[in-house]
Amino acid sequence: MSKEFNVVVRILDTDLKGENVVVEELTKIKGVGPTLARAILHRLGIPINRRVGELSQEELDRIVDEIRNIESRYPPYLLNRRFDRETGEDRHLIGSELEFTVSRDIEFEKSIKSWRGIRHRLGLKVRGQRTRTTGRKSKVPVGVRRKKK
Repeated sequence: MSKEFNVVVRILDTDLKGENVVVEELTKIKGVGPTLARAILHRLGIPINRRVGELSQEELDRIVDEIRNIESRYPPYLLNRRFDRETGEDRHLIGSELEFTVSRDIEFEKSIKSWRGIRHRLGLKVRGQRTRTTGRKSKVPVGVRRKKK
């Protein structure tokens, strides 16, 4: 029984390498993390250690359908946009829609001049990390300089 092996598989505008394991490659899709990838494969009955290139077209279609319908099939704690600011409902965003929404949220924070928005605007760390020694973005390296003769 000879099966065809796909070197590159395209799922939801993301190229996945066929020789890698399915659970790792699904996390390369924006909006799908390790926990969600395992939950999807468990629900579909696909072994997590299977290679992406070995999957049939029917299995790939089932994975795509499952990812597109995450909101209705999985509990809210697996969703990446719980209690949306505009609609108030739990949503799950994928790909460019996720990137657009995150950038829009950051712009909103900047416009209302919240603490997070100010930190974003200044290019500093937002979530309370230390800034005394890390997070220095400079074109010129700072360090010990030799004295000119």
